[in-house]
Amino acid sequence: MPASDPRLTLDSPRFGTLSEVPEEGPLTPGARSPYFHHSVTGSATTFKAATSTTSLASAASSSRTPSGARTPVSLARSATVRSTSADTLSLSGVVTPKRRSRSPASVAAKEKAREKEKDGSPRERSQSGREREGREPREGRERRDGKGGKNVPPTHKIRNTPHLPHGKDVELAPATLMHWSCAPVYGHMPLHGLRAHSVTLIDSMAWLFGGCDDKTCWKDVFCFNTETMQWTHPNVTGAIPKPCRAHTATLVDRKLFVFGGGESADYYNDVYVLDTVMRTWYHPLPGSTPEADRPCVYPPPRRAHTSVLYKNRLWIFGGGNGSMALNDVWTLDLSGGIENLRWEQMETRGKKPLPRGYHTANLIGNVMVIVGGSDGRECFSDIWCLNLDTLLWSLVKLGENHKRLSHSATQVGSYLFICGGHDGANFMQDLLLFNLVSLQYEPRQIAGKCPSARGYHAACLADSRLFIFGGFNGNEVFEDVHVLDLAGAAYLPQVTSFRIDVE
Repeated sequence: MPASDPRLTLDSPRFGTLSEVPEEGPLTPGARSPYFHHSVTGSATTFKAATSTTSLASAASSSRTPSGARTPVSLARSATVRSTSADTLSLSGVVTPKRRSRSPASVAAKEKAREKEKDGSPRERSQSGREREGREPREGRERRDGKGGKNVPPTHKIRNTPHLPHGKDVELAPATLMHWSCAPVYGHMPLHGLRAHSVTLIDSMAWLFGGCDDKTCWKDVFCFNTETMQWTHPNVTGAIPKPCRAHTATLVDRKLFVFGGGESADYYNDVYVLDTVMRTWYHPLPGSTPEADRPCVYPPPRRAHTSVLYKNRLWIFGGGNGSMALNDVWTLDLSGGIENLRWEQMETRGKKPLPRGYHTANLIGNVMVIVGGSDGRECFSDIWCLNLDTLLWSLVKLGENHKRLSHSATQVGSYLFICGGHDGANFMQDLLLFNLVSLQYEPRQIAGKCPSARGYHAACLADSRLFIFGGFNGNEVFEDVHVLDLAGAAYLPQVTSFRIDVE
């Protein structure tokens, strides 16, 4: 585990001045808040991360056998076919070779050949035996073209024992264990590190937008094929958004709805839509509720918030607006199409979570599950559930607590896989499994080399594999891709028959 940074303390009064969360700048008693407007950009943090273990095994351990490839099963089948056409007869389960008639001349010729071989070496005897029996020598043997023509050279070879795609320096994992590896990526890769970006999966393609490195924010779009591990940089047109980070990108009918985010001291409340089929950006101007007696309202500009899609609405929670952390809930009604978007602030019931940003939100049925986050002074370990039908907040009673901000939380069946993040003292590299039925954390053994400690990364689940993109450890912005193969737990993504019951 990384050593704690002595400058990072969370002892300030609960309602005192907001200090910065690690992603924005150093946490010092006199530090500025990430939720205040600044005239200049905050400096990078200097947290000490755990020793990086980026030399990982290949992620191809879960790849499938290509169509038409020779496998031990296909070889066994071909051997069976050959045995049925062999020069044998099967009677009552006993295989008896056919007898071949031999003339006296052929018998005499063979006796004479045996006497000539007595003085030769074993190699020569073997070779002469092949020539005597009318077979071709082993060296340079060729196959017939099947049409009585001349011989043609062999075009392939058969390997009965496949080579496993793991590194020689990595211990073999039991088949029942999940396994970490580093993806062997190639193609048109981002030239910069990836931090506070978004990744959205469409079919087998992960669409990456925005984010920043240690100097600049970006507005580029990259695509990562989760089957071939290839990066591409599609050419997009239209109303391209400004560079931003800590935004949300939500998938709606093969379109990405990007909301909020910011750059330096700027915070946004714009909505941009990327049509991934036409590769075109749109910048619609939403209104508010249609009642004439209600003014047109928009949510305050924010970043580090979350967004989920439920009943044709985007549900926005929390974040920071440049002055303070937030705990409000807004919806963007999509039922009228992108030309008729409407904002509405929702009035929730029950005790609310404290204002926070850099948390995660997952939609489980009709419940939005909020994990962790920070208000700039404190790193939270609580988990909240908001029923989106009744608008009632509920606090989950946990048996153990894990403080987290800037982590990722991915639904895998009836679990949330919570990866990395910051616990208020250190960047983390562990993987927490939260059971959505028992509403408790569960330990799980994982093989391979996990990603180095980091936060502000992005994650997605594709074909029973969890992909982790980039991240930041306080000193370095990463551009790597890591893969968690679910192995024996690969059935989990198909588990859908469960519900969340919060007292």
